[in-house]
Amino acid sequence: MTMFDYCKTDLLEIKSLLKNIDNTHYSSTLVLLSGASIGQHVRHILEFYTCLIAAKNLGVVNYDSRQRNLQLETDVVFAQNQIDEIVFSLPKLEATKPLFLEGNYTHSNNPNTTISSTFGRELAYCLEHSIHHQALIKIGLKELKLESIINENFGVAPATIRYKEEQCAQ
Repeated sequence: MTMFDYCKTDLLEIKSLLKNIDNTHYSSTLVLLSGASIGQHVRHILEFYTCLIAAKNLGVVNYDSRQRNLQLETDVVFAQNQIDEIVFSLPKLEATKPLFLEGNYTHSNNPNTTISSTFGRELAYCLEHSIHHQALIKIGLKELKLESIINENFGVAPATIRYKEEQCAQ
């Protein structure tokens, strides 16, 4: 499998989960998420991917300059459609093609820092970033008493899953 396949699998897992949640639960602010919603975390995941896809023509990705589309965090169907668009667009990226990662990594208005990267490396980052936010989504779903819709490995890093499987095999 390629990094595109791993990202696609992960995004489709999110889409599958979203089929089992309504807009009210999706956009509810949750205590355990410090007032954030599941929808806000999904929006955050998807907008990192859309920033990377937009960088195809620019050669520079800046995750700080994402759109912050509020419809993504309130409308489950809109988010599912966005996932489909991302999954369709990912294979059009060239994993080995270089690009620059740009961002301000401070709390003040300092100039951006620029780092050399590749689309493949940034796809790996988007995947890791997604899994991290999926763990938070899982916490939110538990607060909403929607544990039954959560896959046991949702929001768990592949290395952790492999480690647990190895421990069980011993």
